[in-house]
Amino acid sequence: MTADNPLSDRLDDDDYPAYTMGRAAEMLGTTPGFLRAIGEARLITPLRSQGGHRRYSRYQLRIAARARELVDQGMPVEAACRIVILEDQLEEAQRINEEFRRAAAEQHNGSSMSGRDG
Repeated sequence: MTADNPLSDRLDDDDYPAYTMGRAAEMLGTTPGFLRAIGEARLITPLRSQGGHRRYSRYQLRIAARARELVDQGMPVEAACRIVILEDQLEEAQRINEEFRRAAAEQHNGSSMSGRDG
């Protein structure tokens, strides 16, 4: 296979909906009902196959696994989903903040250097 093989690209894509509900539940050690419950709580929204079956990506399975950890600790599904959503939002905000800090530092270092030359 070559690097620009579409199949290879899909297999490497964390967002590609490669897993059926049954396989996803098996991988997570849970039931299809759990996957439906976190879907209803809007934690993940599986894509649908042409036949209407739910399909999950690796990213969605990681999110579902985190929710399952919280549920296994005794938390209600809805609360676990809300916590996972907030954790995900916090992680994204921290990533964006770090990008802004890096850009500001680069800008500051560039202006400091140009100020010395004059």
